[in-house]
Amino acid sequence: MKQIFMAGIGASLLLTTASFMTHLPGVIPGRLLNSAVAQNPQKQQALKLVLAAEKQVLVKDEQGKQKVTWQALKGQAVVQPGDTLRYTLTGENTSDRTIKNLTLNQPIPKGMIYVLKSANFTGNAKISYSIDGARSFGENPTIKVTLPNGKVETKPAPANAYTHIRVQLPLVAAKTKVQVTYQTQVR
Repeated sequence: MKQIFMAGIGASLLLTTASFMTHLPGVIPGRLLNSAVAQNPQKQQALKLVLAAEKQVLVKDEQGKQKVTWQALKGQAVVQPGDTLRYTLTGENTSDRTIKNLTLNQPIPKGMIYVLKSANFTGNAKISYSIDGARSFGENPTIKVTLPNGKVETKPAPANAYTHIRVQLPLVAAKTKVQVTYQTQVR
């Protein structure tokens, strides 16, 4: 059963990476793959995307202190409920031109809960989140909660409500890499 779950994660990683590609110039969306598209075969892809996953492993050092390490998930890796996974999306601008206004949408894989405040990007980027299947995004999503007295309050959305992460980059310089990481926990 756990091997099937990891196969699901692998498929999710593949599909997630493919979902990024639909927002890039020169990349054919999946719904158009059966169509004929004229392309310049000498034109190189401007952005190369790689999505990797790692499992958090707690080990003790020589002094007996607990230390966090990350183990790459490959092949038939096994995860358990409660395990923390770290996803790293790396984008490399392989072209000689700056890419402007790049948006990367990353779904939270099924069977996972986003670890709040774990998204990290070094550089000039805006990170926002969706709790409605990527229909809308906000920096701090909220939900409305009806209290026992009938009063409605707005509260921060719980971690299990998060469905997507969006990273908006004003520009990616030529021949450079950008990287975003975030963590999830296995349900």
